[in-house]
Amino acid sequence: MLIIVKLGTSSLTAGTSKISAPFLVDLARQVTQLQTAGHQVILVSSGAIAAGREKLGFPQLPKDIPAKQMLSAIGQPRLMAIYEQVFGLYGLTLAQVLLTRSDLADRRRYLNARNTLTALLSHQALPIINENDTVATEEIRVGDNDNLSALVANVVEADLLVLLTDQQGLYTADPRNNPDAKLVQEINTPEIPQEIWEAAGGSGTKLGTGGMVTKLQAADLARRSGTTVVIAQGTEPNVLSRLASGERIGTRFMPVLSTLESRKRYILSGRLSPGQISVNDGAASALKKGGSLLPIGVTQITGDFDRGDTVRVLDPSGRELARGISNYSSADLARLRGRHSDEIESLLGYDYGDEVIHRNDLVVL
Repeated sequence: MLIIVKLGTSSLTAGTSKISAPFLVDLARQVTQLQTAGHQVILVSSGAIAAGREKLGFPQLPKDIPAKQMLSAIGQPRLMAIYEQVFGLYGLTLAQVLLTRSDLADRRRYLNARNTLTALLSHQALPIINENDTVATEEIRVGDNDNLSALVANVVEADLLVLLTDQQGLYTADPRNNPDAKLVQEINTPEIPQEIWEAAGGSGTKLGTGGMVTKLQAADLARRSGTTVVIAQGTEPNVLSRLASGERIGTRFMPVLSTLESRKRYILSGRLSPGQISVNDGAASALKKGGSLLPIGVTQITGDFDRGDTVRVLDPSGRELARGISNYSSADLARLRGRHSDEIESLLGYDYGDEVIHRNDLVVL
């Protein structure tokens, strides 16, 4: 199971003005347990601004964007140093990945991010992702790490997204000022009820920039790409291991689509480039059986397209066999067609993988 854990500032600081070492030690223990059990884990972590405030002794969070970006620039390396120190106690290898929403809106950068994250996971490294607050502006104002975690879930096709917060889950009203508020245990309808959206409004903490509404937005986004989402309290004992084992904790959002159906819809409904790739009989047969398209099976390239564009794949008779997202541009493929995959690097000087189109990025029509 591939699990993404999003950590809010309120969880990282345990409600104080400082990064909580006890919380991180326990988090590292839980992540180690998950990896030992065979799960893959990605952390999406807030806290750079809080770490910068702690370093400089800022009593309050400044309102202007440049000051927040300054605190983030100071706090991000400090936050990663803390992670490195604590998680190193358990022998975990960490990797820092800084992203903005626009990185995942651009298809080529989206592919680069996915390939990097996949490579890190294959080497048992723990990616720690944060919003690149030193260059982002809109995101720094709305606590977009919640939505960023949902976008990352879509990139890596995560099975489970856990949004840790200082509340037990999503309530029918704010439990801090309404004693009648009840915990919403599961949402399995295609549309999240309007009264739930209304109950989620408002920021949850003075330390973070998001609130329950951004978690609800993230949950709605991720479940539409086939990911199960849980909003749960970060201090719940062994919360990650218990969720991975299927225990019902917090508020669970059931996926609207399967990851396969979501990917197919994206490929079929997305912008189609004028590019076409013709393949031989062997490649056509392999694609029909669920294989990837390799350079040796390509016979002709028509039209101009870039890496990350969606192209048509034609069988030897010229009929459209499939559509998929190309790992290589038309110019690169002109040099690769008919060649073996182990020749890619010597021909281009680099490679983005053995496949022209990976089977996960291809829909046979």
